[in-house]
Parts: sequence; C-alpha cells; structure tokens
Amino acid sequence: SRDLLPEGGGSGQERPGRGVGTMAAESPRKTTEPRSKTLSIHVVTWNVASAAPPLDLSDLLQLNKDNLNLDNMYVIGLQEMNCGIMSLLSDTAFEDPWSSFFMDVLSPLSFVKVSSVRMQGLLLLFFAKHQHLPFVQILSTKSTPTGLFGYWGNKGGVNICLKLYGYYISIVNCHLPPHMANNDQRLEHFDRILEMQNFEGQDIPNILDHDLILWFGDMNFRIDDFGLHFVRESIKNRRYSDLWEKDQLSIAKRHDPLLREFQEGPLLFPPTYKFDKNSNNYDTSEKKRKPAWTDRILWRLKRQPQANPQTQRPPAPNFFLSLRSYVSHMMYCVSDHKPVTSTFDLELKPLVSTPPITLMPEGLWTMENVMLISYSLTPDFPSSPWDWIGLYKVGLRHINDYVSYVWVRDNQVSFSDGLSQVYFNISDIPETEGQFLLCYYSNNLHSVVGISKPFKIQPGSSLAEDPLGESQPH
Repeated sequence: SRDLLPEGGGSGQERPGRGVGTMAAESPRKTTEPRSKTLSIHVVTWNVASAAPPLDLSDLLQLNKDNLNLDNMYVIGLQEMNCGIMSLLSDTAFEDPWSSFFMDVLSPLSFVKVSSVRMQGLLLLFFAKHQHLPFVQILSTKSTPTGLFGYWGNKGGVNICLKLYGYYISIVNCHLPPHMANNDQRLEHFDRILEMQNFEGQDIPNILDHDLILWFGDMNFRIDDFGLHFVRESIKNRRYSDLWEKDQLSIAKRHDPLLREFQEGPLLFPPTYKFDKNSNNYDTSEKKRKPAWTDRILWRLKRQPQANPQTQRPPAPNFFLSLRSYVSHMMYCVSDHKPVTSTFDLELKPLVSTPPITLMPEGLWTMENVMLISYSLTPDFPSSPWDWIGLYKVGLRHINDYVSYVWVRDNQVSFSDGLSQVYFNISDIPETEGQFLLCYYSNNLHSVVGISKPFKIQPGSSLAEDPLGESQPH
C-alpha cells in the first residue's frame, strides 16, 4: 500500500516570533486499567456485476435503522467492479465511483476511510469513526490473484491486516471460481489465498494466529444434487433448511478441519444468485442457472492452545465476537447477485488504551501571525522526520482530505519532557468558520496515531459557548 504523505514540505516556512497564539498544554492523565468496550462491525459483500452504485444504499448500510449504533466500523467488499482498462486507469487517478459513493454517505456521520485495496474487480474498504483512528494501525494490504494459473486478478482475494486496540485482525474479500463442477477448485483457491497471507520479514504473526479473521465474498459455492424445480419450490415456500445439507460450503466445513474453524450465521434468507438484472426473478435465460448461496460471510476467532488437541479450545480472553444479524438485501436489483450483510458486536478489553500522540486543542486560538499546537508523545513512539500534522474539517472522507498540514520536524518550536510544539502559518489557516480536527500521521506506522477533539477557528480571540454549554476555543 502507498504511504500517505502530503505533497511538498514545510522547510521554507519562517519560524514564529512574537504575537503567537497557543494551545495550552495539559498534564498527562494518570494511566488506569482499561475497561472493556463493545464495537459494532457492519460487513457488506456484493458482486455488483460491473454496475454503478444505485441512488440509495441506506438499507445496505443500516442507516435507516432507528437503533443504529453509530459507534461502529464498516467493512465493505465488492466483486466484479467495472475492471476495463479505461476504468482502471481512471480509478488509479481518481477515486472509483463506489468508493466515492460510500465516502460521501459515511463521512457526514464521522466515518473515515482508513484503508482500501483493489485488485481488478475486487475492492475492499475499511471505515471507522474518527475517534478510533489512533487505535487502528494498518499493517499491510495484499492482493492474491488466483485466476489464469495465479497470474490474473479476476479471481482471488484482497486483504487488509490491521491492529485494532492492540489486537490483530485480518479482513479478506475473495472471488472464487464459478460453476457447479468446480467445487474442488474453489476449495483449492481458498487454501491458496490463506497460505499467501504470511508476512515474511515483518513483525506480523501468521494469519491463523490473528485474533480475528473476517472472510467474505462471492465464494461461488452451489447447491449439489437437487434439481432446479425442487430448489425453486423450496425457496418459494421458504423451506431453506431443505437445501442446507447440499450446500457445497456446508459440506466442505463438515470434512475440512481448518474450514470448520470458520463460523457462519444461519442461512435464513433466499439464495442470492442468480437473478435477472433489474428484477427479483431468478434466472429466466436459456441457461436457467440453479439458485445458490454464493455470497457468504465467515469469521474465525483465535483459539487458545490446549495440551489435549481433542479438547474444545476457547477463544482468546478479553476478545469476543457475536453475530447480531446475517441477511440479504433483496431490494437492490442492479446486479444478478443480491448483497449480503452481517452485523457483529466485538467486545474487547483494549491492549492499547492511550494513543501514541495526544494533541491538545485546549485553550485559546488566535489569528495573529501563527498558531501553536502542543502535543505529547509516549516514550516508545517511533517518530520520523516525515511525520506530519494535518488540519481537517469535521466530516473528512479520508486521511488525504486535509485543509492544511505541517511537517512536525520542520515546524517544531520546542521539545522537552515529551511535550512538543509546532506552528501553523496564518496563511495556511482557512478563514471560513466551522468545526475542525487535527490528526498526527506517523510515517513509520503508516497510520494516524493522534487526533484532537473538534474545535472551531474564527477570527479574533474570544471564547464562545457551544450548544452544550462548554467553552470552545476560537
């Protein structure tokens, strides 16, 4: 994955003189035992069959739920995006339409695109609320092509490996070989993608030692033996249990010990493939393909080692995942597949509860000459000359969406006892009113490691009351 760095530098800026406005530093808080927290993770998988995004994806993203938990994360995997040469060239220079659509919808709700990876028609996106950014470290993004003897990316998997509050998580979006007769090939490709997720030369454990694996996509598993008429009648009468025993993935899980460790929710929704486009009718073409649950979401929790291999191994302590929903969304008809979503509650006791960098927008902002930013850093933080601090409007879409930035080493004013100050030139500060954030980006960790609370910037130096009665710096 590309390192995220602002263009240009700050070495030509003048050092501040008199008339400096400051952000008052505050004493570091005492460390306390971190309490468990529950995060909601919403996973989306959809083979979009080269279609453009529909106008409204509120149901897919659960934005129309009255009890929506907005303290969550979104994991979105698409297959068969438009992957023509012109489309790929355009998407290299600009955001692809699907990524732009999701960012436009989620950024007003304070979700930031933390990471993405694309391989031809496969796209994987990871969004998180901005307050979680200092505790999300992207370790690696990877593409594993399995099409055309392993050289072509029309089939295969894409992976994001990250640390969340100190826990290792791998996210895999895959597209496995199609057709009824290719079940062995699907299982072979599943194993190949899994084997290729080793991170040689890096301090990252094997994927099977990660605390959580989320694995989903168009897996293309079909329903064996039963004829077309029986399958369609079972679907019509909602007798899905009649079809489960012949589902190829369910059969494989009964015989493969490793695959058996991947869990899945109950298939209580109709098969999601294959439909006539722009309808809810199963395939009426001459081929009349048999419906199947091709679009699946699996997960695997790390198990504790036991002396007796026959003993059931419990999940890792202080880290637990529970499934809240596993559904299809029949209203979307732009593809011959229906999207599938899972919502999980992830309960964890943070292994990391203090961000490496603490930014301090507490105090008086002035608009005279320059503005000082104070921040503290933990003793073991691996700082770099290429670290930078970005100024963002609240509602940022991704980390490159800054209004302005400074290189921390070039614009450093002072450093003592773990407390540093850097300055912004007044010419870099926008004159418009609004809510802003500061983010500290670490070049060594390839991640945001510190984020401030929202604040306002206005001409003048007076403090105003916010709607909740708390003073806001201006």
